[in-house]
Amino acid sequence: VAPMEVSIHSDQSLSLRDRSTTTDDRKISRNDLIAAIRRKQASNPEQAVVIAADKDVRYEVVLDVMDMLQQNQVSKVGLLVKPRG
Repeated sequence: VAPMEVSIHSDQSLSLRDRSTTTDDRKISRNDLIAAIRRKQASNPEQAVVIAADKDVRYEVVLDVMDMLQQNQVSKVGLLVKPRG
């Protein structure tokens, strides 16, 4: 199962891409993000989530999002690293 991808933008807004169904990002609030992941976990309790952040996003913001996910029983959380090109 493809991981769900959470993007953190420079204005600290979030977007979500469910790689198993689409390649499109959609802007999402923190509450809606948790609800969307919980819906996905209903059919796949091991649903993985990866976090990608714009380069100017502070590390603390990334940690906040990771912490929020883990507090909501998302056990598989990783960071998406884009290779330097």
